[in-house]
Amino acid sequence: MTVEASAPSFVQPVAMLLAAGRGERMRPLTDATPKPLLKVQGRPLLQHHLQALVAARVPRAVINTGWLGEQIPAYFGEVFAPRAAGDEHGRLPLAYSSEPAQAYETAGGISRALPRLGDMFWLAAGDVYAPDFHFPAAAAQAFAQSDELARLWLVPNPAHNLRGDFGLSEDGKALDLPEGDTRPRYTYSTIALLKAQLFAQPWFDVEPGNPQGLRAPLAPLLRRAMADGRVGASLYTGRWVDVGTPERLAQLNRD
Repeated sequence: MTVEASAPSFVQPVAMLLAAGRGERMRPLTDATPKPLLKVQGRPLLQHHLQALVAARVPRAVINTGWLGEQIPAYFGEVFAPRAAGDEHGRLPLAYSSEPAQAYETAGGISRALPRLGDMFWLAAGDVYAPDFHFPAAAAQAFAQSDELARLWLVPNPAHNLRGDFGLSEDGKALDLPEGDTRPRYTYSTIALLKAQLFAQPWFDVEPGNPQGLRAPLAPLLRRAMADGRVGASLYTGRWVDVGTPERLAQLNRD
């Protein structure tokens, strides 16, 4: 996929932010606070994504909630507006997709929210710190014009995932490398562009809206689409931390 300058008429897709998980590895911090509300540099983890979405002029964000989920809309409300009240581009309307405390996992949660997301959307996990990622409109426009079903941002492998997740081809495709393949693997950052087509047959067999409340991970869908050459990838080398443990959170706040 070639990323070109976006035309003035292009409108960014909506975003979905994943904020429903229990955060078991973050206990006891998450016993009383959902992980996306834990603070990095004085701001909730989720707020760093919201600020970037405002700057990128993303029109709306859908946040899924699960464990202690009522705290998230109570904190952010229906509009995130970090800029002056008169700045029409400084407001991000928010909607919430509620799940039970035992959430539906990533694909199940996306399917639950799918009727609100349109034909394509940004995806990011609310417990990842990536302050240098800016949700580029040019990437979204190129993705919209491609036959890709997903575009993933991969990062160099952190210490807790040295094996990595996916390979990256020279022509910008994500690869599900078999065991024994010596090509480099990278870690999926949890930031992606996705099309609603990925959440339908033949890739996925859960009805949009997930009325049965089925739990389903995202990786199997991505691997099916990778086998068909329908998943692109880009390497992101900015700051990125999966804030999965109290130690990582403490280190970020020390830094």
